[in-house]
Amino acid sequence: MTFSIVARSADGESWGVAVASKFLAVGSIVHAAIAGIGAIATQAEGNVAYKREVFPHLEDGATAQEALNRLLTTDERRDHRQVRVVDADGGSATHTGSECFDWAGGLAEPNVAIQGNILTGPEVVQTMKTTWDATVGDPDLERRLLAALDAGDRAGGDRRGRQSAALLVVRDGAGYGGGDDIVVDLRVDDHEDPCRELG
Repeated sequence: MTFSIVARSADGESWGVAVASKFLAVGSIVHAAIAGIGAIATQAEGNVAYKREVFPHLEDGATAQEALNRLLTTDERRDHRQVRVVDADGGSATHTGSECFDWAGGLAEPNVAIQGNILTGPEVVQTMKTTWDATVGDPDLERRLLAALDAGDRAGGDRRGRQSAALLVVRDGAGYGGGDDIVVDLRVDDHEDPCRELG
């Protein structure tokens, strides 16, 4: 019911997630990120506990794949979940459980992981990746994430329709008054065209 992109910026200074879904307030569930550590998105039958559990693994030196494996090992509902992780070094990992509703799938490459379920087809993920690659010269991670999300939406997105979208980007000291790491934290919780409204 959701498609998303998790990524690290080309300069290795920012991490972020963009997500859209035919689901109310998807931004309240799917994503989390901490500057210098990494980012995660959990969807399909999302496990919100992952959003706190993944970061200690990453802080302890686990790669994205190692951290993801640790989360899945103890999760009896893993076959119903989709998860993406990008670590501090840009390593990425993705999981699509065998019980996720079609079309479901994703990809993971250095600095980026893209995934979706209940999509119109694999072209959604591929179009997002193509757009991500085409925007490599843009220094703003938030603009790259938003462009990829919008491209996935225009390629068909969630086959049930549109409802909500969200964007989170973090970078050390970038928050209000330098007091935290939040560059962008925007949500559109219920809208007929949430990706456009998010932009």
